Amino acid sequence: MKNIAALQTAVTGTLPDIEPTPAELDAIDIEMPLILAEVELLEAQIITLDHTPNELDTRRIRRARRNVLRARRALGNQHARTAGGAA
Repeated sequence: MKNIAALQTAVTGTLPDIEPTPAELDAIDIEMPLILAEVELLEAQIITLDHTPNELDTRRIRRARRNVLRARRALGNQHARTAGGAA
């Protein structure tokens, strides 16, 4: 039996254990309301996959979409304020 060995070195090699920087953690914290709103919308949509949406499901999805839009607007306004521009 013939052993097969890689002819080239691995492209990625071994990755060091890299933790997020404080700036990356701050960015995640800033975007967390939008992330949570999108998760809420996804959960509302998943609920309706196995049955025909009823009135409660429709309201839940509508509310979740409004929350996503509200979070996106707030995040955009926050970026505009920190960048010094107008939204």
